Amino acid sequence: MLVSTYKKIGGGISNFMRCVLVSTVCVAAAIVSPGHGAVLYNNLFPNNLIAIATSPESPGKIEIEAGDDFLLNGPASITTAHFVGLIVPNAGITPTISEVVAEIYRVFPKDSNDPPSGNVPTRDNSPSDVAFDSRDSTASGELTFTTSVLNPVFVALNSIQPGGIHPKPGNVTMGNGPLTGQEVQFDVTFTAPFGLPADHYFFVPQVGVTGGQFYWLSSSRPISGPGSTPFAPDLQAWTRDANLDPDWLRVGTDIIGGATPPTFNTAFSLEGTVTPEPSGLILVVVGIGLISLRRLVR
Repeated sequence: MLVSTYKKIGGGISNFMRCVLVSTVCVAAAIVSPGHGAVLYNNLFPNNLIAIATSPESPGKIEIEAGDDFLLNGPASITTAHFVGLIVPNAGITPTISEVVAEIYRVFPKDSNDPPSGNVPTRDNSPSDVAFDSRDSTASGELTFTTSVLNPVFVALNSIQPGGIHPKPGNVTMGNGPLTGQEVQFDVTFTAPFGLPADHYFFVPQVGVTGGQFYWLSSSRPISGPGSTPFAPDLQAWTRDANLDPDWLRVGTDIIGGATPPTFNTAFSLEGTVTPEPSGLILVVVGIGLISLRRLVR
């Protein structure tokens, strides 16, 4: 009787341990394997309301940045991005794309000096002083890109051009007027994906153009359209150049201005993988273990 009871318990423990081992292997595989593919954010619906300069520093050009926000409710890996803008050539020159940069900023006051300098009307809900992470096509193994022409001639009703960004009290300029260029979509693959925790972020693309200038096009605000991903709070687009750094100005409220200032989003989308939460995976293992244990003691 004692021998048969020992064998019964020993066999149960063996089965329990096998179950835990299999579960642990499954959890480990889930942690190291990518999560499911997902559209993380989509407002890739360009309109003609405004075109905003955004480009890295290059010979004869200072850096200009423009950013628009997105929200991650959980950890994710961003693997691709798409954005639409104008390429405006210099007179008599055929422009060529020399560089694409993608930056991720968190919301002020993260990664920032606080209090701010006072050179802009507000830093509330702006991008932070410095980037949280970045990728550059000129750096090996960071990103690759392709382009497609959506419209050979596209007219934006207003623009913020190089030299059009000023600290207060001269920040309100009403913009630099209409702008005509070639409407181009950029499809970016992050060879080194952005691994981001849950948070509120700004996406900041920059395009270097030899013989011209890139301008990011505005998009729907509020976010709308088939397949779009509206969220709240949806912050408006911000911009700065190297002379304003580390501060930022709101494209609509601070630069365009007016009695009822317009506000803008920009045309972009992000795709990637949703990362499983380790805590949730651990709960799965514990649950399986408890079920096996319950069967053992029956």
